[in-house]
Amino acid sequence: MIVGIEGTVERKEPTFVHLNVAGLIHEVQISINTSNAIQSEKVKLFATQVIREDANLLFGFVDHDEKRMFDTVLKINGVGPKVGLAICSTFTPTTFAKIVASKDVSMLKRVPGIGPKAASRILVELADFIVSGEDTGTATSSTDAIMALESLGFKRTVIEKALSGCSGDTAALVKEGLKKLQRL
Repeated sequence: MIVGIEGTVERKEPTFVHLNVAGLIHEVQISINTSNAIQSEKVKLFATQVIREDANLLFGFVDHDEKRMFDTVLKINGVGPKVGLAICSTFTPTTFAKIVASKDVSMLKRVPGIGPKAASRILVELADFIVSGEDTGTATSSTDAIMALESLGFKRTVIEKALSGCSGDTAALVKEGLKKLQRL
């Protein structure tokens, strides 16, 4: 899996860039925010690779939080790379986190390809989206612990109930959460 790409810009458009990496030119889909941030000929991008039966796509981001935002929205049922990139082009990660926190459906409906139902579903599923530079400590540890326990197959509501009142770093929260989840 490709997680980053560095090369020389051969061609740049608002939605994609052609990068020459050691003589091999890659097409990388980018958001408008990333396109505006690319100012030099040499560029290094955080990347997400999406492999489908009919395509092998690369999506690049200058900002790690923007990549994280893209990866997070892709996990939502019904949200594909095209809509994910539209969200990244419309909002910065900080703005998107504020929209999610305030549950602002009307702002999210401004994204091309997102209607009222999709906007509501996104806001419900991303209730705990946090930009890494925004909140630190317990909030980030709690979010990471919830994601870790969800990946083990536990339901979010049960996890949140088990972790209520717990504190510490991510590892301690996961450990404590597993102990409490055994009893539930």
